[in-house]
This record gives sequence, C-alpha cells and structure tokens, in this order.
Amino acid sequence: MLPGLALAALGVAAAVAVHMLLPPVPMLTAAVVLGILAAHVPLVRPLVRGAARPGLSLAGKRLMRLGVVLLGLKLSVGDVLGLGWATVAMVVVVVATTFFGTQWLGRRLGLPGDQPLLIATGYSICGASAICAVSEVRRSEERDVAASVALVTLCGTLAIALLPLLHHPLGLDDGQFGRWVGAGVHDVGQVVAAAQTAGPHALGQAVLVKLMRVALLAPLVAAVVLSVRARRAAAPAGGSGGDGSGGDGGEVRRPPLVPLFVAGFVLAVALRTTGWLPAGALEAAHTAQELLLAAALFGLGSAVHLPTLARTGGRVAALGLFSWVVIAGVSYGGVLLTA
Repeated sequence: MLPGLALAALGVAAAVAVHMLLPPVPMLTAAVVLGILAAHVPLVRPLVRGAARPGLSLAGKRLMRLGVVLLGLKLSVGDVLGLGWATVAMVVVVVATTFFGTQWLGRRLGLPGDQPLLIATGYSICGASAICAVSEVRRSEERDVAASVALVTLCGTLAIALLPLLHHPLGLDDGQFGRWVGAGVHDVGQVVAAAQTAGPHALGQAVLVKLMRVALLAPLVAAVVLSVRARRAAAPAGGSGGDGSGGDGGEVRRPPLVPLFVAGFVLAVALRTTGWLPAGALEAAHTAQELLLAAALFGLGSAVHLPTLARTGGRVAALGLFSWVVIAGVSYGGVLLTA
C-alpha cells in the first residue's frame, strides 16, 4: 500500500499548491485533475498502473469513507430547521427530480454499469463524496466510479465560472443567488467558490442549502442498500443480482441497512448539533476532511482511462448537460417560489 499512499500524499500537496496559486480552483477539483494527469503522463503512468495501484485504490475507498464521516461535522439539525420548511421541501424536490431524471436518461442512453446511478447521485447530492458512498454499497466497478467523479467534477468546476455571470441577469438578489448555488452546484467546495462572489450573505445561504442536500446522503444510501438486498433476493442462486457484487454459488452476505461510514456521518451530525465541539476542533476536522477527500479524489482520478472514457464521451457529456440543466432550472424555480 505504501507506494500508492505516498503518491496520493504528493498529489494532495500538489493540489494544495495549485489552490494557493489559483484560489478560484478548489483543492478537490485540482486533486481529481492531477490524478487524471498522473495516470497518463508517461513517466508516472507505469507506477500508477503498477506498484502504486493498491494504495491508490485504498485511498479512493477507505479515505473517502473517513472524509464522508467528517463531512457530517459541517451540519447540525438546527441549521436545517433554520432554513424553513418551504426551503427544505424545495431542496427535496430538486434532489428527487435530478436523481430520478438523470438515472432514467442514463439508462436510455445505454451508459454501462453503475454510471447512471452514480452520476445521478453526484449531481443530486454532493458530488464525489456521494458517488463514493453509493459505490461502496453497490460495489461498483472502479472505472464507473472514476468516470462519474470526472464528469461531476468537470461540471461543478464550470459552474464556478458560469453561475456568477447569471446572478444579475436572472434577477436574483444576493440571498436568492446563494440559495440557487447551494441547491444547484455539486461539491461543497465548488458551492463556496461560486457563492462567495456575491458576498457573505449569499455564501451563508448557499452553504446552509448545500448542507441540507448533504443531509439527504444517509437516506439515499439506505434506499440503495434496500435495492441491492431486493436484487440479491430475486437473483438465482450463484448469480450476481445485477449489483456488481458477483457470486460464487454460496450465500452472499447482505449489506447492512446503514453502512458504518454512513452511521458515522449521522453521529457526526448529532455531535455537531450538541454544540459541544469548540471552534478549533471543528476547524481541525474541516482541514482533515479536505485532505482526506483530496487524497481519495486523487486516487479516483488516477483510475480514469481517457481512451475508454472517450468511447462513451458523447453520451456521458449529454447526460451531464441534461442533469446540469435540470438541477439548475428546478432549483431556480424553487428559489423564486420560496423567496
């Protein structure tokens, strides 16, 4: 594991440097891009595909779980209730419409494996973190996870540049713009980068709405677990049940309804709600979460194989554009209705 983990650490250091030199570029976005580059640069590619692969895969899975747990410390129950029931209902409608619409079109376009589900999850909930949470339950192929992360990261990065240009043309005040960004942009870091252009009030609204979407991660994962259990129960003995988990003819252990890392996420939310944690501890947890997610995204980026991705590039791009338009349009309408 050591060569891959060491390479992931170097990738995180490089991502931090890129973010410091170019503050508009989120560190997590830089980590994904650097991972993709590492997988295709001739001098590094043999290491990425050889000795470093086990450690990079470990980073993409285990470290991502820890990052998801720490993500819960950003959210408290009081924050959610403070949004008001109209805004909470708007967020639920945005997430449900984007999730089911994206998954439906992905299947119609014939995207392979779990890509429709993972892309739908990333767009509707919280980008790469949600993709990895669902992929753990589904035991998705690494190539499907990597392709989905790459697409969601690309669209979220473009949103950082595009959405501030639409602030005033769409007739939104600062608070409305912040809620629109929080409801329509994928990753937390991307939400912060886009919303801060409109000032602190917009940023505060954006983060609250975004964290409400993050709170829906736990019930979504539980629903996916129930789906996997149902598929396995309906599958013939020795079959895979269509969930990518495979089978060897023996009894297949059912996934827990609430995976350990999702339970950790919920407990982190509960701990933040108590108010017991001092500001210093929350800041340290935020830094640790960013570093863990950056290492995980570097590992996932290193699994992207551009020639393979190019073979479904047109369909993947079409799905990404569709999902982006849906979540931006529905969230815009929702913000206007709940103003």
